[in-house]
Amino acid sequence: MNRRNFLSLTGTFTGGALLLPDFLMALGSQKNLIIGEECLIFVQLNGGNDGLNTFIPFDDPNYYFYRPKIALSKEEVIGKNGGMAFHPALKDFAQMQQNGHLSVIQNVGYPEPNRSHFRAQEIWQTATDSNQYLNEGWLGRYLDLQCTTHTPTAGINIDSIDNLAFKGQEPNFITVKDPNRFKHRSDKEENATLSDNPELDFVRKIANSVIEGSDEIQKALAKSTQELSYPKTGLGKNLEWIARLIKGNLNSKVYYTSLGGFDTHDNQLAIHNNKLKELNDSIYSFYQDIKNAELLPNVTIVVFSEFGRRVKDNGKGTDHGTAAPMFIIGGNNSGKIIGRNPNLTDLDNGDLKFETDFRSVYAALLQQKMKFDPTKIGIKNTPLQGLF
Repeated sequence: MNRRNFLSLTGTFTGGALLLPDFLMALGSQKNLIIGEECLIFVQLNGGNDGLNTFIPFDDPNYYFYRPKIALSKEEVIGKNGGMAFHPALKDFAQMQQNGHLSVIQNVGYPEPNRSHFRAQEIWQTATDSNQYLNEGWLGRYLDLQCTTHTPTAGINIDSIDNLAFKGQEPNFITVKDPNRFKHRSDKEENATLSDNPELDFVRKIANSVIEGSDEIQKALAKSTQELSYPKTGLGKNLEWIARLIKGNLNSKVYYTSLGGFDTHDNQLAIHNNKLKELNDSIYSFYQDIKNAELLPNVTIVVFSEFGRRVKDNGKGTDHGTAAPMFIIGGNNSGKIIGRNPNLTDLDNGDLKFETDFRSVYAALLQQKMKFDPTKIGIKNTPLQGLF
């Protein structure tokens, strides 16, 4: 039996039901995660978020020249700072930035960018060059070295499908759609013994460990309470769960969730406004919750998309582009705008030229927050300076 063939069986909950054959029963396992206070929260904006209409170069006349149909006026934008400003739907992002708790990294990308949603997401999730292919994600490789044995709650992916970023030699993560609805172990599962089949025993061990992971999640949820009201949206609910798991001392190192709908080829002004409002309201509720719990210094939120959009609008929206901003919230970040404003006079075939490689951001997160050497998982880029 191939370990990877069982990843979807042993690592995934959908709709709260564990996808696990009845014959896969239990073996004992223990917590073996190397304990630390810091954790990372990734919020991936699927579809290619338009960075130029998210963090806006409102003082550049070229912005209005290239975007006659979708540009935001100087009167609409908020949180003006050095020629840049936030989309009006991101009022709380502007407030977090003013509080010194949000950094913007401008013009993030990588050499020879790919405009395919699937391939671009794969590049970000594996932290590879655009012409390099790996079966294991960058977080999976990190957790393989952080866990002394298979540890299913080292990473938590709140989604309906597994995330390549977490894939490693061992499935040290669980994908859950609804942490409130889990299958609990029966007495039969608790008392199961080894068989004469080592391959089956391996799968049983992994399966039990995942079920035990669900028990740990339930314990963390039981220890925490909902102290404030989150938006009744998909992302709001996901971040509410993540906050409760953190406050309940689950002690996972990495959490991951996503928000779709950013492929704005048409009707961009209305669609983008709605998606950014959902992002703003959900992230700000999470920020307030974690801040009130006095955990914000140890919790770092990373907001990113697989690529930005073309500089010139298409009359109704924007098409697939390249570089875009990343947002870092909490974690005692510097609260700065890092990098130069987008240069709209020096384009690469109509696209922004990237200035910061996304892997430099990953390297900074691993080195400066998780006290981990990024070169151990193949990230050779120099860690971004000035972020923390």
